[in-house]
Amino acid sequence: MNSELMPIYGPFFGVMGSASAMVFSALGAAYGTAKSGTGIAAMAVMRPELIMKSIIPVVMAGIIAIYGLVVAALIANKLKEGGDDSNGGLGGGYKLYHGFLHLGAGLSVGLSGLAAGFAIGVVGDAGVRGTAQQPRLFVGMILILIFAEVLGLYGLIVALVLSTKTG
Repeated sequence: MNSELMPIYGPFFGVMGSASAMVFSALGAAYGTAKSGTGIAAMAVMRPELIMKSIIPVVMAGIIAIYGLVVAALIANKLKEGGDDSNGGLGGGYKLYHGFLHLGAGLSVGLSGLAAGFAIGVVGDAGVRGTAQQPRLFVGMILILIFAEVLGLYGLIVALVLSTKTG
């Protein structure tokens, strides 16, 4: 194998992909949880019986972090030491191509999770406050939250396709 295809810095991109998947999706989940949580706290002052019903946005925000965790673990399991195998067997044969694929996969799920977490937070905050005043808004809030969650799922699907590519 050619050392240009397996440089020593190749795994750096894979590690950055794994870290990006976890960090950005966790940031999105944290924002969604915090923003929805403030809405739940404000709503619970007047309607404490609706607290458990209003936890749904927080749960959906937490799922976003799970998407990032799955992809980060998949990428981390495929990481090998970089370098050429012909130099005394020191290298593990991790291609630069795989490093870029893993970086793309991590950024895909991470940034999609960040966007989904922001959307879930904003919708969850306004939705639980509105549901406290008009209970018929609950179904609409859930539908909008599902559409926001799907943004993170799209990033997960693309990340899974990218991270399982061989070549």
